[in-house]
Amino acid sequence: MINIPVADFIIVLLIFMRIIAAFVSSPIYGHKAIPALVKVFLSLVISYIVFLTIDKSQIQVEFSIAWLFVNAMREILTGLIIGFTLNFIFHGISYAGMLIGFEMGLSMASELNPIDGTSGNVIGDFLYFASILLFLLINGHYYIISSLVYSFAIIHIGKFTINQPVYDLIIKYSGAVFIIAVKIASPILVSFVLIQIAEGIMTKVIPQLQVFFVAQPFLIGFGMFMLASMVPVYIYVIKYLLKGYEDNLVTLIRAMGQ
Repeated sequence: MINIPVADFIIVLLIFMRIIAAFVSSPIYGHKAIPALVKVFLSLVISYIVFLTIDKSQIQVEFSIAWLFVNAMREILTGLIIGFTLNFIFHGISYAGMLIGFEMGLSMASELNPIDGTSGNVIGDFLYFASILLFLLINGHYYIISSLVYSFAIIHIGKFTINQPVYDLIIKYSGAVFIIAVKIASPILVSFVLIQIAEGIMTKVIPQLQVFFVAQPFLIGFGMFMLASMVPVYIYVIKYLLKGYEDNLVTLIRAMGQ
C-alpha cells in the first residue's frame, strides 16, 4: 500500500478546490451538458499535474481544521474569480443580441439558454452560441487550463487576498459588458432608428396607413439581412474581444498575486 504524506494530500486538495471552482464558473467547462463526474475527474488530473510542477517549499501546511477551511475558501474564491471573469464577454455579446432582437420585434420570441438557465430572445442566444463556437476555434478552452496552471505560479496556495487592484479590475471588466453590447449592436440599432424616423414621417404624410402592420415584417426581414451581411464583421470583432479578454485575465491574475 502506498503511503501518501498528509501534507501532500492537503496541497493537492487545495489545488483541486481552485481548479474545480474555476471549471464550474467558466464558459465551456461550466456547461450543464458536461457531467459533474467528468469535471471532477479532469480537475483531479490537472491538480496532480500542477502538484508535480509547483514549488511546494513555499507552502506552509498547518494541520488544523481552521487553517484548512480558510485556505479552502481562498482557493475556491480564486477559482471562481478566474472562471467567472471570462463570462463577462459572453454576457455582453448575449445582451447585444437581446437589444437587436428587441428592436426587430422579437422580444416575445424567447427561449431558454441551457448554459446559464436564463431566458432570452433568439438573436441573443444565436450570438451567444456563435461566440462559444469562436471561443472553441481559437482554443479558448485550452487557455482556461493554461491560465489556471499559470495562476499557481503567481498566486501561491493560501496567499490570495482581495486587494484594491482586484476590486478595480472586476468592476472595470463587469462594466465593459454594456460597452461590448453597445459596440456590437450599434450598427443595427442606428439603422433601426433611421427606419423609425421614416415611419414617423410616413405616419404624418399618410395618416390612413397602418405603419406598424406594414413595417413590422419589414423590420424582421431587414434585421435578418443586416445580421447576415455583418457576420464577417461580427466574427472579427468577437474574436478580437475574446483574445483581448485572455490578456485581461492574465492582468487579473497578476493583480490577485500582489
